[in-house]
Amino acid sequence: MSAPATPREVFGRLIGLISAGRWSELTELYAEDADVEIVFSPVPPRRIQGRAELRKRFAALGAADAIRMRAENIHVHETGDPEVVIAEFDYEGLYPATGRTFRTANIQVLRVRDGLIIETRDYHDHLTFAAADGRVSQLLASMDRQG
Repeated sequence: MSAPATPREVFGRLIGLISAGRWSELTELYAEDADVEIVFSPVPPRRIQGRAELRKRFAALGAADAIRMRAENIHVHETGDPEVVIAEFDYEGLYPATGRTFRTANIQVLRVRDGLIIETRDYHDHLTFAAADGRVSQLLASMDRQG
């Protein structure tokens, strides 16, 4: 029996699947009760709990012409906790529906246990995503309604 994948290896698989547009396979990397916090999300949900909810989110991202992203400039940092890595990376992306491209920096803190992601804290630039998708006005209106 082989050892479970390390946090660094799991992150590599995660970013590889995203870059390949293989959204439907992402949930296999997460524990059944995984907790994903999207720290800088300007609108809810800021937390996604459980593989079933993640599956819905990834299905929306994987819809035809939703988004294409490729990770570049990847730097993974080990921590004093053997379950945790911190990854810095950029996304080069395209929203096919608008034809707009984007480049944005990201940081993700992953906790991996027994080869599965049990927790992440994701720091993404949501304004850049919204601008490329043509949704800045909707984003600002939503934020204004939240008060």
